[in-house]
Amino acid sequence: MIEKVRSESANNGKLLRVATYNIHGGLGRDGRRDMSRIAAVINDLRCRVVALQEVLAPHGHGNDALSLLEQQTGMTGIAGITMRSARGQFGNALLCDLPIVRVRKHDLSVHGREKRGALDVLLRRKRRQLRVLATHLGLRPYERRQQVRRLLDIVGKGEQPDEVTIIMGDMNEWFLWGRPLRWIHANFGRAVACRTFPADRPLLALDRIWCHPPEQLTALAPHRSRLSRVASDHLPLVATLAL
Repeated sequence: MIEKVRSESANNGKLLRVATYNIHGGLGRDGRRDMSRIAAVINDLRCRVVALQEVLAPHGHGNDALSLLEQQTGMTGIAGITMRSARGQFGNALLCDLPIVRVRKHDLSVHGREKRGALDVLLRRKRRQLRVLATHLGLRPYERRQQVRRLLDIVGKGEQPDEVTIIMGDMNEWFLWGRPLRWIHANFGRAVACRTFPADRPLLALDRIWCHPPEQLTALAPHRSRLSRVASDHLPLVATLAL
């Protein structure tokens, strides 16, 4: 299905491709850290908005991981740092080539657990507004329950009639019938669960994309290529919206 959408997208301005990608700090399955390889995968996606997780910026190098991705993809980067440690800065990011209306950053951290956050970015595409919430949820079920409640509360407070709203990221949810997924489905509809982890032989649908209104999500599939199977431990997940 996704290949059909690729062939149509050049001639149909109503289609918009977005993706989520946990880049694992640029560390590939071969043990080599290579952000240029990540950039090449992102370019292969042919998406206008890409949510990234596990973006690492080592101390003394500024935010050069995101800067390098900006340079090599031609997209604008928005950083959503969640942690600062001896290794450097770490967190989420968004790459896009649409006009940015506003950026908000929300703290989704749960006490005693690794800090988590969400980027809440409003973009403009022609006469429509596109609201993107990009996140990376916690490893424990009780964390994800609190974080999804908070995320849905954030969505509800900002919703406008002319917006298309997308939630995407690494949700870290192994249980397809877990309460966090049921809550999102109740608000955004039931999107297909595509296996994206581990990249070489995907077993788990950790990376997810939802859209509201749900009928505008027309295609959803992992991006499988020789490079994407080695560049990170996750495959990118690509969605096509019919706007």
